[in-house]
Amino acid sequence: MISTIADPAYRPARRAYDLGPAFYDAVEPARFPAHVLRYRNRAWARRVGLEGLSDDAWIDAMARFDPLPGTLGEALAFRYHGHQFRSYNDELGDGRGFLYAQLFDDRGRLLDLGTKGSGQTPYSRFGDGRLTLKGGVREVLATAMLEALGVDTSKSFSLVETGESLERNDEPSPTRASVLVRLSHSHIRIGTFQRLRAVGEDDALGRLVDYVVESYYPELLGETGAARALGLFRAAQRRVARVGAQWMTAGFAHGVLNTDNINVTGESFDYGPWRFVPVLDPDFTAAYFDRTGLYAFGAQPEALAWNLARFAEALLPLAPRAELQAALDDFSDDFGAAFQEEVLRRLGLADPGDAAARAALSEAWWRFLYESQAPFAQPWHDWFGGTAGAARAARSPIADLYAGAAFRPVRAALEGFAPCNPEALAHPYFARPAPVTMLIDEVEAIWDGIAARDDWSAFAAKLGDIEAMGAALA
Repeated sequence: MISTIADPAYRPARRAYDLGPAFYDAVEPARFPAHVLRYRNRAWARRVGLEGLSDDAWIDAMARFDPLPGTLGEALAFRYHGHQFRSYNDELGDGRGFLYAQLFDDRGRLLDLGTKGSGQTPYSRFGDGRLTLKGGVREVLATAMLEALGVDTSKSFSLVETGESLERNDEPSPTRASVLVRLSHSHIRIGTFQRLRAVGEDDALGRLVDYVVESYYPELLGETGAARALGLFRAAQRRVARVGAQWMTAGFAHGVLNTDNINVTGESFDYGPWRFVPVLDPDFTAAYFDRTGLYAFGAQPEALAWNLARFAEALLPLAPRAELQAALDDFSDDFGAAFQEEVLRRLGLADPGDAAARAALSEAWWRFLYESQAPFAQPWHDWFGGTAGAARAARSPIADLYAGAAFRPVRAALEGFAPCNPEALAHPYFARPAPVTMLIDEVEAIWDGIAARDDWSAFAAKLGDIEAMGAALA
């Protein structure tokens, strides 16, 4: 039991209790036969005041789930519904995870500590409530990579191997088990709202709107009633549009964009069959079971818009249909604006305040990636800083592509932009001939070393490379 935490950065919260027991069920965490700490996010531990925990205390908090002082005193499995591949499912909920602590970070944001693989709950259905070690390793790699690329993402906070053997159909079995702890900016999904709408709990729906506004959208605290619900929808839509644009410019395919996987704070989370695209291919799919390409890489903006339409439907008891529809109609413009801004950010360029120049660069850049079929991550690396990186681009493994006709519109568009931080271009990361990537073959090679020899060196090395990339791109 952790009785006290002396770090002044530790600021616990109990906000989830404001919702009341109609939103969740108290559950018992699984008890595991072993606890081997495989990953500890020290950077984020520092930001929430948990850096000083010993490894034993860390395991107590992150794998035995002993309550942290001052926060929730129990594990809460949240109730929600959702559209899964556009079929409504009213039997969902936290089936192998729960919320068990809330903390404020160094920016004053409320964050949730939630689990994956922590045992069965009332919503497990036929599942065992467990997480494979490979699944845990993949999520650590995904979140580290996305965070370094500037994507708003949940953070993999802890990964502990649990000593159990699991049977799975989609990987060799039996396989090793783990429990993951995520640090997330909200545990509330579109599906949380959908459930209340489906069961007719309009009073609880209003209470959920209030909770989300008070916890995550303080700029809306002055609004009440329909204006508050509509304001929440507009704000959440802009954040979802932003994270969608971040996925596209990162070359990331989430894989499973169901409504229960869309967070109302617009934070990317829940990484199952994710992949990064090797080249710009709109039809690229991450999930082997997505046979129609519903959630293909290029379909992600439309998938997010569809999910937001379901969010608007859930809010109909609280806000006028016409105003919700008008806000929903703004998604395309919001996404387009966010995409242009993310192209600039990914290229390390300052915004000159010229909308036409932003649009021209974004269009030319995307067309070049598609027509050239260049390795997706390479041009972003070569041209970081715009024309200030021209000498680096000339040494690139794909320098010949930049001499062709397809790149001329890009080069012309880049002339109107300057680096937002010229000093960053001297970072040692940019001396690399190629960027850090996370393609599926690399992920499988990292896992093969762990599975065959319990060799975690490639895992640690990749995280080190990602940290260096993040420092250079920040």
